[in-house]
Amino acid sequence: MHEMSLCESVLQILEDNGRRRGFEKVNVVWLEIGRLSGVEIEAMRFSFDAVTRGTLADHARLEIIQVPGEAWCMPCGKTVTVEQRFDACPLCGSYQLQVTGGEEMRIKELEVN
Repeated sequence: MHEMSLCESVLQILEDNGRRRGFEKVNVVWLEIGRLSGVEIEAMRFSFDAVTRGTLADHARLEIIQVPGEAWCMPCGKTVTVEQRFDACPLCGSYQLQVTGGEEMRIKELEVN
């Protein structure tokens, strides 16, 4: 389950920032996760709770903001929303799409003490 290693990376970022910026407790973490990122949201929630036990983010609330998938359609030259990889263009039906967004995962905001 790669969500566990993703959560470990998030925790490392939180701990590094806590040391640099002088906060000792994380109350809420807002993560933006792209629909095309391959991240399983429920596995991410479970992993976050497991990884953060006994850390500055223990009992922190994880808020997930899902970012829609976007792709550029070569035949129609438009940027379109896609639900998953290899979807057809909702405008023209073409499968010649180049993904342009929705693959990312980033910490958008923190609430700390």
